[in-house]
Amino acid sequence: MPNLQDEIGKKKPFEMAEEEAYLNVRRTAAALESYFGKLFRKHGLSEATYNVLRILRAAGDEGRCWSDIREDLVVPVPDVTRLIDRLEKAGHVERVRCAKDRRKVYVRITAMGRSLVERLDEPVRSLLRKRLGHMQEADLRTLSRSLERLRDNETA
Repeated sequence: MPNLQDEIGKKKPFEMAEEEAYLNVRRTAAALESYFGKLFRKHGLSEATYNVLRILRAAGDEGRCWSDIREDLVVPVPDVTRLIDRLEKAGHVERVRCAKDRRKVYVRITAMGRSLVERLDEPVRSLLRKRLGHMQEADLRTLSRSLERLRDNETA
């Protein structure tokens, strides 16, 4: 199995383990984004719009405020409003004013949006199994906990 140094044609070993780990995380994330990006593009979505639809499906009939959606995104994006605009234009979501507070606007998934996400459930699971299924479950859980510890480092 080639290591990162071989993959990128680096002649000398990494001076810092932190640098090697960082670059490994970035290279792996880019590879996974490429695979999943292709799947989502076939259905007229980006990773971010797919993520919004999943969040709204989980929210149920009540929907979510855009600020809550922004906080729940796996990968933050600068303009959630534009994502929602695109999904609304495609008929996948709708905006609804709160009856109690007309200033609040909720975003809800439509039947069309729910259908699209449901059609993607199995292809996403299949791609996850294809790209990550060769690893033991315990190793995947350890990897997840390690990545969470990286994100939790607030000393930087």
